[in-house]
Amino acid sequence: MRFTKMHGIGNDYIFVDCFHETLPKAPEALAPKVSERHFGIGGDGLILILPSNVADARMRIFNADGSEAEMCGNGVRCVAKYVYEHGIAKRNPLTIETGRGVLTLHLEVKDDRVQSVTVDMGEPILDPARIPVRLNGTVIEHPINMDGVDLAITCVSMGNPHCVIFRPEIDDLLVTQIGPKLERHPLFPNRTNVEFVQVLSPSEVRMRVWERGSGETLACGTGACAVCVAGVLAGRLDRKVLVHLLGGDLQIEWRSDGHVFMTGPATEVFTGEWPD
Repeated sequence: MRFTKMHGIGNDYIFVDCFHETLPKAPEALAPKVSERHFGIGGDGLILILPSNVADARMRIFNADGSEAEMCGNGVRCVAKYVYEHGIAKRNPLTIETGRGVLTLHLEVKDDRVQSVTVDMGEPILDPARIPVRLNGTVIEHPINMDGVDLAITCVSMGNPHCVIFRPEIDDLLVTQIGPKLERHPLFPNRTNVEFVQVLSPSEVRMRVWERGSGETLACGTGACAVCVAGVLAGRLDRKVLVHLLGGDLQIEWRSDGHVFMTGPATEVFTGEWPD
């Protein structure tokens, strides 16, 4: 099986072009093997690029633990780069079918190479039943205590669930100990991604993320979108925000039409062959 390693500001995945390749085993079983960083290729998960009846291509994403996710913002930018540069669809904008629906992606292209991608991520989902979270009404800075630490959670779905927490400072204890407990908290029937956010100004934040099924990653595109929405709802942020993540920066804008737009790079690292 041929594969391509790509990343969006450090959020790295193994991509398989299923227009031309056949998986050697079910993706739920393959994802943990190829994602393992010492005995596999190494990555935050496995992304399949598939034919679509409604878009230029379809994306399926499997976390490093083998669970399937609905959406990945950094991953979909990489899919767009691959689809364009490898000739699957030489269109701009492109459309990609995801678990979130069909997304439109505008490409910044130079010398036939995709430099950055702006994704229309659609409207955020705030209905608790659809996020899902077991609370009533729009969840904005709802108080919760974890391991003796008082937190305030804001819940948003960008096609996948997010729990956003604003803090004066972000430390390893929050991310690596409280993050996994919140991921599997009974409030979240489908588990959740957890974002810890430090506000630098109304238009700039620093963020770390504990991703559902993958642990801490260097970046999360849907998480950055959720942070912008949560910040506006809580009166902390403007509608256009620069998000600093461990792997790099994303520009997020929650526009007046209700749609969230994400702009960032996508990088192809190497290609190879998986033996079994």
